[in-house]
Amino acid sequence: MPAARPMSPLWTATALALGAAVSLGLARFAYALLLPPMHADLGWSYLTAGSMNTVNAAGYLIGALLAPRWLARHDARALMLGGMVAAAGLLAAHALATGDAALYLLRGLTGVASAATFVSGGLLAAQLASAPPASAHGHPSAGLVLGLYYGGTGAGIVASALLVPPLTDLPATALLGVAGWRWAWAALAGVALLATAVAARATRALSATAAAAGAQTPFDWQPFGFGLAAYLMFGLGYIGYMTFVITLLRQQQLPAAQIVAFYALLGIGVIASSWLWAALLQRQRGGLPLALFNGLLALATLMPVASAHPAVVFASGALFGSVFLSVVASTTALVRHNLPAAAWPGGIAAFTIVFAAGQIVGPTLIGWVADGPGGLARGFVVSAAALTLGALLATRQRPIAATGLRSPAPG
Repeated sequence: MPAARPMSPLWTATALALGAAVSLGLARFAYALLLPPMHADLGWSYLTAGSMNTVNAAGYLIGALLAPRWLARHDARALMLGGMVAAAGLLAAHALATGDAALYLLRGLTGVASAATFVSGGLLAAQLASAPPASAHGHPSAGLVLGLYYGGTGAGIVASALLVPPLTDLPATALLGVAGWRWAWAALAGVALLATAVAARATRALSATAAAAGAQTPFDWQPFGFGLAAYLMFGLGYIGYMTFVITLLRQQQLPAAQIVAFYALLGIGVIASSWLWAALLQRQRGGLPLALFNGLLALATLMPVASAHPAVVFASGALFGSVFLSVVASTTALVRHNLPAAAWPGGIAAFTIVFAAGQIVGPTLIGWVADGPGGLARGFVVSAAALTLGALLATRQRPIAATGLRSPAPG
């Protein structure tokens, strides 16, 4: 088979970002926009609504744990595209689900597909970031390539904000008697398929296998204990905001157009975050970035509880969006700065596991709190408390080189 003609690294990175857009932006975070109409139509409690995202996070954890085995057997590009196709099919199936049991199953399977997509796409992005220049024009920086990949999640959030509310706000009589949230799931599936087709075409020259798996070294969790604990608190705290913030704003009677603008602004913040924090992540080798980001997220989580004024709400969305995926990048940077390359896969996997564990607990915990006195506002306070604890724990994470345990990787 003839080799595909090389494409611009920036264009290839942007195409890879569509994997993040589908796996997180559409398959996970669009649920916040769909939760209010589903909550009303299906008669859910907040516990049930949160449990749907808990099951999704559990599926993501299963997928993350299985990803190394899959990558040992399959090309990473094939796994990424397969995960995207599976996610699109599962999103379409959400539109046809007739009960909570089916929705639980679909949310769980979507989490598995999302993990396959996101992990394999991240491997391809890391490969692209490490590639030598292919021409005299040089190569974009590793930070920019990785930032573009993570920023793809923001593109998915923006697409969801523009697509979902117009459908869910229409009466069923205008949609052939079918509830708008069902049409929204189908529309998300269509966007996911389109994104898959573009990604497949633009990444034909990429592949990554687990050929270096034999060179991997075990990861020692103990020196990273505070960082891992802080990341667990991040997973527990941030997901409450991303699950219930649209429901909170609807309760506060924010106009529909402003809710759309709020979520789109949050997504734009995600896209911009790679440029905002790149220098900090490059300089700091300890837990300072993780502490700073958790603290800012705690502030952003409390803002819409303290005031329903549109200016405060929009500031919360912009701040949250510009920070929350940088927490993921900060843990990757922590591993890269402090460990030899052979230990990176084990380190990243360890952080992924504790993150997924936090996401499993978070939605159900916040939903359970929200069903009691104080409602969603009290749930958001609990989320902020978890993020604050995460910030305090991260301040205790020191560069590993300072302990004499390891020599830092060049970076």
